[in-house]
Amino acid sequence: MGRLCRATSHKFLSVESQVSGPALRARGVSKAFGGRQALEGVDFEVGPGEVVALIGPNGAGKTTLLSILAGIAEPDSGEVDGNGVAWVPQQAALYRRLSVRENLLLFARLQHDAGQTNDPPGQMVDRMLELTGLGERAGDRVGTLSGGNQQRVNIAIGLMAEPAVLLLDEPSVGLDPGQRERLWDFVLGLVGTGTAVAFSTHDIQEAERYAERIVVVAEGEGIFSGTADELRQAVDTGSGDLESSFLAFLREHGH
Repeated sequence: MGRLCRATSHKFLSVESQVSGPALRARGVSKAFGGRQALEGVDFEVGPGEVVALIGPNGAGKTTLLSILAGIAEPDSGEVDGNGVAWVPQQAALYRRLSVRENLLLFARLQHDAGQTNDPPGQMVDRMLELTGLGERAGDRVGTLSGGNQQRVNIAIGLMAEPAVLLLDEPSVGLDPGQRERLWDFVLGLVGTGTAVAFSTHDIQEAERYAERIVVVAEGEGIFSGTADELRQAVDTGSGDLESSFLAFLREHGH
């Protein structure tokens, strides 16, 4: 798919949905690759300032769904309504030999030239350095940064156009606990300003800790949407452990 962290726009169906509806909503989304059905009639939404975790087994369709929500891939059927969506892929495809500032400036110019923002590129870079707390590392080569700081640069690129919704594909993969905590402190700070966040993860504890709502996808189908406690209540494992409840839920639904 290549490197793409950009804001995209999906046309809202009505004025009412712009005012009071979710920040991003998908209905009946289906997608097939060759003879394999990656998604089948999936519904998904995230409200303004909400954090939603997308969990499921490998190959469940999580990344496919996120890419469709971002407007990068087109569904075979269904509809997506939202405005100002930024996509941050799992792998930070940054230019390791360039400095933090040079990386940000490159993508700021690309977004400016594409008409995604009217802000001068230099101004966008300064804003992102302040937002991410990387001002003191602006002159450092990206290849010398920790994994957590590289992910901050990755997210900063997605935030340049000030999106209403930030989509993160397994944002904490490869990070140690301290890096993960600092990354989420940063992301939740964005949520505090009204940015909605939807992220995929294989870490059930991460989903429980940071998400207000959990969506379970398995074999291309959306089979659950609710809080962590509601997922526990959906199956009686007796342990209270969310991961045990998640696995039991999958088994009960034939996955």
